[in-house]
Parts: sequence; C-alpha cells; structure tokens
Amino acid sequence: MADSYFPRWRAQPNAAEGRIVGTDERLAWPQMFAMGIQHVVAMFGSTVLAPLLMGFDPNLCIFMSGIGTLLFFVLVGGRVPSYLGSSFAFIGLVIAVTGYGGHGPNMNIPVALGGIIACGVVYAIVGLIVSAVGTSWIETLMPPVVTGAIVCVIGLNLAPIAVHGVSGSNFDSWMALVTVLCVGAVAVFARGMLQRLLILVGLLMAYVIYAIVTNGLGMGKPIDFAIVANAAWFGMPHFTAPVFNMQAMTLLAPIAVILVAENLGHIKAVSAMTGQNLDRYVGRAFLGDGLATIVSGFAGGTGVTTYAENIGVMAVTKIYSTLVFVIAALIALVLGFSPKFGAVIQTIPGPVLGGVSIVVFGLIAVTGARIWVVNKVDFSDNRNLIVAAVTLVLGAGDFSLKLGGFGLGGIGTATFGAIILYALLRRKPAQGPVA
Repeated sequence: MADSYFPRWRAQPNAAEGRIVGTDERLAWPQMFAMGIQHVVAMFGSTVLAPLLMGFDPNLCIFMSGIGTLLFFVLVGGRVPSYLGSSFAFIGLVIAVTGYGGHGPNMNIPVALGGIIACGVVYAIVGLIVSAVGTSWIETLMPPVVTGAIVCVIGLNLAPIAVHGVSGSNFDSWMALVTVLCVGAVAVFARGMLQRLLILVGLLMAYVIYAIVTNGLGMGKPIDFAIVANAAWFGMPHFTAPVFNMQAMTLLAPIAVILVAENLGHIKAVSAMTGQNLDRYVGRAFLGDGLATIVSGFAGGTGVTTYAENIGVMAVTKIYSTLVFVIAALIALVLGFSPKFGAVIQTIPGPVLGGVSIVVFGLIAVTGARIWVVNKVDFSDNRNLIVAAVTLVLGAGDFSLKLGGFGLGGIGTATFGAIILYALLRRKPAQGPVA
C-alpha cells in the first residue's frame, strides 16, 4: 500500500553507470532534463506525423500531448511512466469522415473532433468500469498473446510510413540509413548518459551530417534556415471547436477498443521491464488516457494514446522515473507556444526524421515481442500460434474491412481480429482418453 498518492522520488546517484532507475526514483536534475528532451524527441516524429497525415495543426497537437501527459500523470498518481501523444489508430477513420485529401489543413476537422471526443468518453467509461471491477475481464479478452501481437502490429503497420517517407530519392534513402547508423552507433559504442540519450544524440549527429552534405557540399536538398529566422518566438496555439455529428461519432467511438488494448499492452510491457505489478493502476490509466483524448478533442487536437515509442526509450535507457515525463510534458507545453519551434520542426530533414522513425517503430514491434517473452507465451500451443500469426499479417499488410458505413484499417482489423480469434479458439473441446 502506498504511503501517499504520489511517490516520494528518491535520488539515484549512480544512474549513469547503467543501473535501473525505478518509477519512484530520479536522476540529478540536469540528467532528468536531458532525458525529458529525449522523450520529447522520441514522441516527436509520431506526434507531428499523425496530425500532418490528418490535416491537424502539429504545434497544437504537441501542446495537447503535454496537457494529456500531465493529466495522465495526476490520475495515476505518478505511478505509471507514460507519455501521451497523437494516436495513429484514428488516421484512417478521420480521413474517411472528413474527406481529407492529404494536402494542407483539413477544413472538416470540427466533425472529426466530435468523434474523437466520443471515443474518449467510451474509453473513460471503460476506465471507470475497470477501476470498479478490476482487469480480469479485459485480460480474459486480451491475454499477453493478444496484447503483444497488437503492440507489435502497431510498429509493423507504421513501418511503411517511415520507409516510404525516405524513398523519394536515392539520396534520401542513403541519408536515412546514415541516421539509423548514427543512432545504432550511439546505442552500442557510447557509454553512460550519452548512451541513454541515443535517440536525441543520433538525430543531432545525422542532422549535422545532412547539413554538411547538403548545405556545405551541394548534394541533395539543403536545409532552409530562413523560416526559423522569420518565425515569432511566442504565439498562441490555434484552437478549434468540435462539431458533434452522429455518424462521425459512431464511426470513431469504437477506436476506444484499440486504445484499451494498446494501453494495456504498454502497461504490461512497463511492468515486465520494471518488475513492478501495475495492474491496480490500469483503470486509472484508461481513465487518464480517455480524459486526455476528450480534452484534446475539445481543443482541436488529435486523439491521444500512451506511446510505445517512449516505452522503447525506457527499455534502452532503463530509466523509468515518472518525473521524466512531467519534464517532457512541460517542454511540450513550452514548444506548443512557440511558432519558431514549429519552424525548427520544418528544418529537420525528412530522411533524418524517417531514419529515426525506422528505429523507433522497430522498437515498438520489439516491445510487443518482449511481452510474449516475459509472459512466456507458449507458441507450441496452436491457438497462440494462429492468433499471433494472423494478427501480424493483418496489421503489417494493412488489411482493411468495410461494413456499410463502418470501416477498419489495418491496426483496427488486427486488434478486433486478435480479440475475436482468441475468444473463438480459447475453449478447446474436451478430449477423451486415448485408446
């Protein structure tokens, strides 16, 4: 039983030597700030990319990711390390209900916002139910073989986005590989805090290399720094009010099931990495994520979810302090008020961001596999084998289904497919004695 609602974070003096930093521990404050920046970098690609794909304002979505993360932190009492960012689960259906063409601002965002809020309400209700009756019914529907497959599928489903983004030219492809090598080199050959900042340091190394090759040597597309110089330092985010359209709300509300599976898988992954049982916080985590999605929808932002990207960073760095995510959230809030930061975002070369995305999306997929390993999922059991195999192919292949006005993209089809398939195969017929 916890002594207080929030932990009393203890200082961990020897963190740089590779020791695990628990959820209720912290590094020295300069190191905490550096880790906060790395988590911002880790969430950055997806939190910017998802709204761009839906025609939302990336700066506002970064701001709302900070708000959502702080709300989540308060609701779980600072006990679950998570960052909340733009969810890719919404992309297909948001495009469907808004008719977005893929270029520039989405003029029908208000309609999508009503649906995002409806999804958040359903998600929050599930959180209240779990808080009241426990997680056993969800774990029955979504055991480790299912949650691991769903988390793995998210990384595999996002993989084509990263690869296609760096396939525009031969130069872009090579620079993406250079970025991957930069991150890998830091991960393997660096030591101490430098190694723990592998995503941030790798991105900066690749950024410098790209600038030298393009701006200096005249190869590829040079970085345009003029947009940064011309942007204002401070400015208010552009908020948008929702419109509640019943058809859009009906289409988007079921995405809550995907978010539930995603969040449960993330909490199980963090539990496995930290050695702490976080089951008692699952209901509050669902509620926090649901309320964060509602708040984001009312402000004009995307639906949010706990980020496997940041869980991947924790897996590599072994730093699980929840205070790191408060720092990351506060940094996101400050960045959301800065048009100049939005301009800096635009200067990050696509091949560099794509190369980082390749690494981060891969970490998501491996996190799903880690759930299987830690929970000792038995793949000699044909039931588990079929569920995992089918789920991976449906998600990685972006298999879509439509029934009337209702449609599911690859992640949605894989999520519901895994849950339903496991339920159908769960009970084996009784076998009589062998003659």
